[in-house]
Amino acid sequence: MKISKISAYTLSSEVRESFGYYIVKVETDSGIYGLGESGIWYWGSSITKAVERLSEILIGQDPLSTEKLWQYMFRGSFFPADGVYSAAISAIDIALWDIKGKAFNMPVYKLLGGPVRDKVVCYPHNTGSTIEELIDSCLSSVQDGWKFVRWGQPETGGKFNFEGKESFLEPVESIEIAVEQVARVREAIGPNIQICFDVHTRLDTANVIKLCNKIERYNPFFVEDPIRSEISYSYNTLSKHVNVPLAAGEQWSSKWMFREVIEKELINYARIDLCNVGGFTEALKIAHWAETHYIDVAPHNPLGPISAAACVAFCMSLTNVGVQEMPYQPGTIDKSLFPVQIEWSKGYANCSDKPGLGIEMDENVAEQRFVEPTGWPPLLKRNDGAFTNW
Repeated sequence: MKISKISAYTLSSEVRESFGYYIVKVETDSGIYGLGESGIWYWGSSITKAVERLSEILIGQDPLSTEKLWQYMFRGSFFPADGVYSAAISAIDIALWDIKGKAFNMPVYKLLGGPVRDKVVCYPHNTGSTIEELIDSCLSSVQDGWKFVRWGQPETGGKFNFEGKESFLEPVESIEIAVEQVARVREAIGPNIQICFDVHTRLDTANVIKLCNKIERYNPFFVEDPIRSEISYSYNTLSKHVNVPLAAGEQWSSKWMFREVIEKELINYARIDLCNVGGFTEALKIAHWAETHYIDVAPHNPLGPISAAACVAFCMSLTNVGVQEMPYQPGTIDKSLFPVQIEWSKGYANCSDKPGLGIEMDENVAEQRFVEPTGWPPLLKRNDGAFTNW
């Protein structure tokens, strides 16, 4: 069996107006194909060029040789293929594992070592333009069976959206809003539902320390992406001053970027993104490495059904899992595009025993949903006109 063709699909989403799905299909001369997903929509045009470039060395290769192909893609041109290229490699690698599962007539999670749990606990995305709306969103999730709630660092003016309208985040003001949000949500949902709070790299170290210390009393499950991701060294400072669990890693594109925080045990949850970090082949190494330092994984998954299936398969095979991000209840979105998705019940996701990832894409629908991956995300400004991460 040899790789015969690699195609990229940039598709619109029913629920996300500003960005869609970046899907890669890897075909073989045996008729078996695999699907993967890439995680950086706004660099989609560049990722397409990367996929085309990587195809030059992949066509004709054995798709089951996932480690060999990963090494060839990542360092075959001498300079490491991180960033945009890593996002392309991720989609291809996930598709190769999908092929591997289909070739051996096994679900991917069994190829990864077999299940160590029956199901994977997940958290949703909660929203609200006011604290009352946020509380209602969280209570609705609890009523639907979710064991977790999650939302992000609040804006302080305007409304953050993807329509070009101005919005603001002034750190000191935002911290006070966030503290009130956490306090009131905790009061509303009680002590047994877990709270994940995502700073989304919007604050600097000093302000994050203030925030973490103020919300510690409300027992958050973790505080996510507390500082910017370009360099992990600053977690040395942050970890000395806070007592809440920290989660980080969704923007890191290889195991090397996780090295310091794992080796020095500076985080509690590794936010591995299979669609950015290099697919299953790289993510497995990071997860098992984290296990030796008693760090759990909480895979990043803001994307579509293919990413969700890959993440849940990943978690099914790992002992060190904290929680899985699942923005929408599986099976409730884009069913025409993805008619077969993973299973979900009362806050938990599960993989079927279908070969590979167990996900199907309707290519007739995909043809109608093609869009160019254009545009830039909106700027989130501070009161002085500077901008922060969105």
